[in-house]
Amino acid sequence: MRTIELTCDPALDRAVRAVWRQLADGGVDSLADNPHPAHRPHLTLAACGAIGPEQEAVLGELLSGALPLEVRFTGLLSFAARSRRRVLAWGVVPSPELVDLHREVWRVLSAAPDANPLYLPGRWMPHLGLTRRVEPAGLARAHELLGRHPDVAGTLDAARTFDSGTQLTVPLPQGR
Repeated sequence: MRTIELTCDPALDRAVRAVWRQLADGGVDSLADNPHPAHRPHLTLAACGAIGPEQEAVLGELLSGALPLEVRFTGLLSFAARSRRRVLAWGVVPSPELVDLHREVWRVLSAAPDANPLYLPGRWMPHLGLTRRVEPAGLARAHELLGRHPDVAGTLDAARTFDSGTQLTVPLPQGR
């Protein structure tokens, strides 16, 4: 599986990592201690089986022209994982710019194999992950720790791809 991801600028990255740490310190299996060397807060725009070099070049140009992109994280979302477990995420306000960018990314990827339907336009719920898959008690604990979590505004300033097979990330061209 390959993904297209937007990463947070340093200030937003620190804010997300602080929430991850708050959860981990409170006993919730958050993303704070993910051992992957390239792990960092990100917003996934697309997931599919493969991305060709031509598509990657077009995506790099598209994303370079769209970044930096202002975003606002608001509200906590919970997604089903396996069995009873859930994933907790921070909702991302789908601004017109973000929705348009997402649609354009999928225009470029229209022929990509094995498109994950949860990331397709019309089904995608923009979010930033906060926890791994947790049991209901872990999810309840996360809500206790975070309470009514305040909105956080910031900037997504870079794009990358991630290959789940090789576990490699490849930066796409930086924004202006």
